Amino acid sequence: MAVPDLIPIAHEPEYRTATIGRYAEGQFFGSITYAMAGDADHGEGWEDRKRLFVVLHRFDFAGRHLESDVWCAGTWREQQRRPHSGTSVVARAEARMGELLDALPGREYADISVRPFRVVVDGVLFGLVIERHGEEEDEDDWAELYPDRLGFCAPWDGEYST
Repeated sequence: MAVPDLIPIAHEPEYRTATIGRYAEGQFFGSITYAMAGDADHGEGWEDRKRLFVVLHRFDFAGRHLESDVWCAGTWREQQRRPHSGTSVVARAEARMGELLDALPGREYADISVRPFRVVVDGVLFGLVIERHGEEEDEDDWAELYPDRLGFCAPWDGEYST
């Protein structure tokens, strides 16, 4: 089944799509996720290349991407040095996400429907990218949210695979 123009994403409280919804100017998708640049691998020094990002994508009401706020809170190595500190990488990321969400007027958490998009920041792909996963398919059949690695497919009901 072909990928629809608008891809539904279900709001799931307390899980990977907990920070999505609508606000006065459109729709939003927020996440905190570790990622490495596209050409990075897990070889020596990977702890410094794996970074924790705070991401807030904004869309209009028709699901068109407007902008993305992408902020790096720090590296995996930094988080391991102070894992339980109030100034840890994760604590900084959570605080930043709270600030971004609080700045959305009229924010309400809910299901959204957005169009594919892509943004590259510091060599890391952020976006909802159309792909072909079915071996016998002759058309694109999948939408993958990067770098979160959430996959959406038929029956296009907003549920995702990880």
